Parts: sequence; C-alpha cells; structure tokens
Amino acid sequence: MYNSKFDLDLEFGQIYEKGLQKLFAMKGKIEVKTERDKWVDTGNIAIEIKCRGKKSGISVTESDWWFHILTDKDKVKGMLCFPVDELKNICRAMLRNGTAKKIMGGDDDKSELLLLPIKELTGLIGKVF
Repeated sequence: MYNSKFDLDLEFGQIYEKGLQKLFAMKGKIEVKTERDKWVDTGNIAIEIKCRGKKSGISVTESDWWFHILTDKDKVKGMLCFPVDELKNICRAMLRNGTAKKIMGGDDDKSELLLLPIKELTGLIGKVF
C-alpha cells in the first residue's frame, strides 16, 4: 500500500506559506518548498517536475512566485525567491547547458526531480535565456 507523507509535508509547508504571505503582503499565489539539510552537503536544491509519470511541481503550479527555503537542523538558513516563469526559464537553460541534472527521488523514488546547484543558480538570476 502506498503511504505518502504528503499530509505532513503539506502542513509543514503551509506554516511557511502563511508566514511569507503576511510578511510580504503579496498579491498572487505563492509556492513554498523547503529543502531540509541535504542541500548543505550537496550544494543543490531539488525541484519536482513529475510524480508517478504525471507532471507535478513546477510543471503544473499555478503560483506566481516560488520560494525555496533552505533549512539545516530545522533552522532557516536562507531563501531563494523567483517569479515562477523566470524559474522555469532558468531550469530549462540549466538542463540545456548540463548544469541541472534529472534524478528520481521523493517518496519511493517516484518523483522526477531537477537538481540545481545553488551556486550556479544564483549566478543565472536575471539573465535572459
């Protein structure tokens, strides 16, 4: 039987979503993803593009803004924020030039993820693709 931790991850993410919306008093929808610890060792963030063979994550989001919170030992260390369209362009460009890597991960390795090196990612912000 498939046992997803989605409900726990959703609740965890919603805490940050509500806080950020209040903080920035933003109009439009936001998507908040939290990288837990692994980024410290790998230097990458992971962005889901498919799950169980169907488009998901950034591929289907209806949000205007994408926040990627970096935590280490449950403490926020930083945050990346992108207009969704810009992040999609960055992902495509990084895939084309070989900087991004596709892997399987998530629950039961059923999600297709893009690994984006944080160092390279921040260098691409604002460039035209």
